[in-house]
Amino acid sequence: MLNIFSQLTPSERSENRSPQPSFVYFLVSYLIVFPIFRLLFRGQTIGNQNVPSDGPLVVVANHGSHLDPPILGHALSRPVAFMAKAELFRVPLLGALIRACGAYPVKRGASDREAIRIATARLLEGCAIGVFLDGTRQANGRVNRPRPGAALLAARADASLLPVAIVNSHRALGPGRFWPRFVSIELRIGKPIPPPLSRRKSDLEVTTDELKRRINLLLDH
Repeated sequence: MLNIFSQLTPSERSENRSPQPSFVYFLVSYLIVFPIFRLLFRGQTIGNQNVPSDGPLVVVANHGSHLDPPILGHALSRPVAFMAKAELFRVPLLGALIRACGAYPVKRGASDREAIRIATARLLEGCAIGVFLDGTRQANGRVNRPRPGAALLAARADASLLPVAIVNSHRALGPGRFWPRFVSIELRIGKPIPPPLSRRKSDLEVTTDELKRRINLLLDH
């Protein structure tokens, strides 16, 4: 359970307008991610009309593969930012590339409080933040043991939550696989749900359970 209930400082507050995607973001999307997703994995996205075009948004998905972050970050109708290890930002070219694509750094060994603080600040800038509900890859590709981090982020930033099911990525490049299988991958986007009523543990659990139910239902359909 994440115990982060502190308020943001005034310097972390900003207008809830989504920042414009960078040129590098479009370059990576259309020259790298889209061809791999659309051609190699015959990818398709269903439900893009459910993605709010503006304002803070917590995109919540199942996690079955290392393919999930780039696909989820570039296959929706707006950029989705993910946290990444701080040392990656010091690698020449790679650091500039992932920063331009919306990734934000978290120090190795940083507390949950620090990670949540950084993500909340991004939400208050109007960004969409990606969260995998289990936190780690699941061999069966489903949501099994969800964590309350996504619900807590939404409660802190008064942001909607968008359930997304990533179908078949665990079969394409799941835990234990070193070479991909070029099976069809599909993103199924559900309707947004409101943030929890409060940051109380009971309210966070209700929202987390609902996210699990909706994502697994999308997978089953």
